[in-house]
Amino acid sequence: MTSDDEATSAGPLSRATAFIRSHPRGSAITGGALALVLFGGSALAAGAATAPTAPSTQAGAVADSAPSPSASSSRKATPKATSTPKATASAERAKPSPVASPVPLRTCSVASAAADGRLGTFEGTVVNAATGATLFDRNGQTPARTGSVMKTLTTATALSVLGPDYRFTTKVVGKDGDITLVGGGDATLSATPAGSESVYSGAPKLSDLATQVKSRLGTKALKSIQLDDSFWNDADRYDASWPLTERTIGYQPEVVALMVDGDRANPALATSPRSTDPVGRAGEAFRAALAAAGVKGASTAPLTRGVATSKTVLGQVQSQPVSTLVGQMIPNSDNTLAEMFARVSSKVSGSDGSAASLTSVYQAALKKSYSLDSSKIKIVDGSGESANNGVPTAFEANLMIKVLNREGSLGVLYDALPVSGQSGTLATRFTGANAVARGAVHAKTGWIDSAYTLAGTIDAKDGTKLAFAFYAIGNVTGTAREALDTLTTAAYSCGANLTNS
Repeated sequence: MTSDDEATSAGPLSRATAFIRSHPRGSAITGGALALVLFGGSALAAGAATAPTAPSTQAGAVADSAPSPSASSSRKATPKATSTPKATASAERAKPSPVASPVPLRTCSVASAAADGRLGTFEGTVVNAATGATLFDRNGQTPARTGSVMKTLTTATALSVLGPDYRFTTKVVGKDGDITLVGGGDATLSATPAGSESVYSGAPKLSDLATQVKSRLGTKALKSIQLDDSFWNDADRYDASWPLTERTIGYQPEVVALMVDGDRANPALATSPRSTDPVGRAGEAFRAALAAAGVKGASTAPLTRGVATSKTVLGQVQSQPVSTLVGQMIPNSDNTLAEMFARVSSKVSGSDGSAASLTSVYQAALKKSYSLDSSKIKIVDGSGESANNGVPTAFEANLMIKVLNREGSLGVLYDALPVSGQSGTLATRFTGANAVARGAVHAKTGWIDSAYTLAGTIDAKDGTKLAFAFYAIGNVTGTAREALDTLTTAAYSCGANLTNS
């Protein structure tokens, strides 16, 4: 209010004050009228812009109910000494109530891209990573199969339970010529000769283990070689929901605690046929390594199965740390490492390492370490191969916010995620019109016979950070990949303006 405004209001104030002094009985009502005189010009104007009911109507009601000076004069009685004007209270009632700033209307829709028939039965969620607000949702609370997107949960659980520095250990124990090779869940243990590498670059080698045994035994001859994969019970080594072609083509081995090179026929190939006896294959490779190291009697020592009883360690090798293995698993979507992470996480958490334990193990780790409501998730395996897994897209999207923010050790996972059009399983995707989002999407891909999935983060065109999860479920084909890319690109273009309509 300017000084000119203040001068204009002085006249009415003086007249109102004089009236109250001469008509004390009507002072309470008149106090309200005085407040309206004082504040009507500014308060009512502000209220008209913000309040749902027009303040001018409310003020009119108050003014209409107040008696005129002449009417009050005709009914006046002896004034009471305690009667005082209540202009202050009336003025307070006349002030407009504060209202929250209106939420900006979001207008950018991806509905047509989400309705693409190539997506089958679609489920999806997009969240503003900065505010946590859900911008887009289609059945996001419904648990569904994830494909290899499951590996994000597996990694988060392993980083929580094992930690980024954990190393898988394989050792040899024994005495008097009877030795036992004890598996500790290290699928990277390699039978490749010195100077060569398997798909797991930098993996520990059987040849190093054999050399240590030779050093301890000297000229003493071997009597037997026992193989111990009892770190967890291998009765559930291959889930009934996994197609056998996953093993025969070479995507998935039987899940046992002792194997070499992920049980690949060709250690140098990511996709290579696996056997029906990973433990036996590891034993044969170990015996060959012992013989090559000059251990007497190694080539003829019988291979048996059993649980180690000796505590005397003759040799030991360790894998690279979990942080390094995540970098080998996520970009190439390695099922073998995922299953090892899951089973060993179960054991280290105090459970039994079984597939049946995974739901409770994951639920506990994801809730404790990342404060996520994990009550709806169902975990059958660590790789996502099973169609019986169940994870809501809303849960996955909120996990990806934690990944983006590098909570705990989740920066390890973020750094390993494929990048649209640049690396990993997204290197050849986001082409054509979707190329505008190249480099802006960090996400894990997924594919099983009945689902194509994609989940991660988006650096949107407007600078907004988004977290998302999209599942194409049912009778879907490889064309679902392009549909997922198109939908993700649409979200990239919308950014914070993305609407759920």
